[in-house]
Amino acid sequence: MPKYVTLYNWTDQGVVNAKDTVHRYQAAKQLVESKGGKIETILWTVGPYDLVVVADFPDDETGTAVALLLASTGNLRSTTMRAFDEGEMTGIIG
Repeated sequence: MPKYVTLYNWTDQGVVNAKDTVHRYQAAKQLVESKGGKIETILWTVGPYDLVVVADFPDDETGTAVALLLASTGNLRSTTMRAFDEGEMTGIIG
């Protein structure tokens, strides 16, 4: 399954509702799983980004659809990177 690393920033709305961040994560996790994906890791961070998430999706279209659904909540802005593990990278350069 394609893997993605996403760096999230809270919007003004997301910061105002920061106390709900864990509940929002639980809802996002359910959404991801309902689309056949899996959140491997979520980290709340201090610095230029508020969250770092590593997730798997069945395909790029599903990953993109979930990203749009999460963005539509108005709490987050994201930078998403398609990631490759060692086996995938070996195939790419082979």
